Amino acid sequence: MVLSLHDTYARKKRPFEPRDPKRVTLYVCGPTVYNYAHIGNARPAVVFDVLFRVLRRAYGEKAVIYARNVTDVDDKINQAAIDQGVPISTITDKFAAIYNQDMASLGVVPPTLEPHATAYIAEMVDQIGRLVDAGAAYPAEGHVLFDTTAFADYGKLSGRSLDDMIAGARVEVAPYKKNAADFVLWKPSKPGEPVWDSPWGPGRPGWHIECSAMIEKTLGLPIDIHGGGHDLIFPHHENEIAQGVCANHGAEYARYWMHNGFLTIEAEKMSKSVGNVLLVHELVKQVPGEAIRWALLSAHYRAPLDWTGALIEQSRDNLNRLYRVLGDADRELAGYTDPSILADGLAGEPSKAFEQALNNDLNTPEAMAELFRLADELRQRLIAKDKAGASAARIALRASAAVLGFLESEPDAWFQGDDAPLKARIGALVAARGEARRAKDWAAADKARAELTELKVEVMDGPDGTATWRFKD
Repeated sequence: MVLSLHDTYARKKRPFEPRDPKRVTLYVCGPTVYNYAHIGNARPAVVFDVLFRVLRRAYGEKAVIYARNVTDVDDKINQAAIDQGVPISTITDKFAAIYNQDMASLGVVPPTLEPHATAYIAEMVDQIGRLVDAGAAYPAEGHVLFDTTAFADYGKLSGRSLDDMIAGARVEVAPYKKNAADFVLWKPSKPGEPVWDSPWGPGRPGWHIECSAMIEKTLGLPIDIHGGGHDLIFPHHENEIAQGVCANHGAEYARYWMHNGFLTIEAEKMSKSVGNVLLVHELVKQVPGEAIRWALLSAHYRAPLDWTGALIEQSRDNLNRLYRVLGDADRELAGYTDPSILADGLAGEPSKAFEQALNNDLNTPEAMAELFRLADELRQRLIAKDKAGASAARIALRASAAVLGFLESEPDAWFQGDDAPLKARIGALVAARGEARRAKDWAAADKARAELTELKVEVMDGPDGTATWRFKD
């Protein structure tokens, strides 16, 4: 099946053709690590994690090189370090580790490479120097600025004219700029900020130059896919293209550009002033990470996504439905093996309809619908006592769900949750009930059952006398 992706630059869906199928390159703008990531930050991480999984299935795990950068020098980072009286690395190391833990809780696979901006200052200085030599950048009062008039296609990604971009952007008015839209590549450091040497004086890089320098160094140009949030199209990605092309004398920069849509909270923009910022670090304490992931993928990645309480509850219910039928299948098929299925070359493969949905520009809503169809088929096979068919349906359901990062837990573990003390109490009650039943102490068995009912626990007795449990809906 051909993978087709919507290319922001071309403004249409295009069949994906990597430059080298043996080395497929993907770059996504990652976090600025000065605070906890909010749910909007998590959307691109989850979306492009799905793309990473799809690409690895198509070309092989070793053939796909995915780089997601870490911005660890920035005005907000610098201010946090100054406020706390610590080096910037104290701030960035802490929040980079927390970010990775939080994304892991959402099922995000670690990228192949995770370049940190501060480790590539020399490459940034080198690229700036080449831009100056090419006449595409100029030094001015300790700064180096990119000359936007030097790149004829400036504005092509965002689809805006230079005049429109100047009118709609927050551009710094400075007397040393040749043009109002020119942007900073290098600037002097303020007192207390980190500083590096350069041919234009001590200072630090601007934001935009870090990605183009790190892409050039870690992946090489042109890359196959560049991804990020819709809010990065202008100015960040527009500026990246200009820098990357001009520094490499007209070489192609990225073959495909992909952008995920905005995320709102109850139809409002997320902001500290409104008080509706949802931090992933806190959310995963209240909601299973897999349910958060489901919610983030419930809309097509290019569409806006409105985060609501109803959305997260529906996401949890949807996963409950899938895990329930999977748990029933596990119990019914315990000890069963079908040699014909195990020998089948399609064993462990997603369904064709599922793959077709994802190959159509990562249509996750359609792929999720196919998971429900597979679950319904599995249920019907179980009802019909068709163990061979049920086994095949279970394999297809698990294999399909795995591509999206779902059904990674065992059903019993999913329904039992993560409250260790409560699980221990329930386990003790289930064991006491079992012992009382074997001793025909019906009063003790009824007492244990009543306590379990009060805890909203359902006990499933197996044919061999063992019992498992899960929370009732």
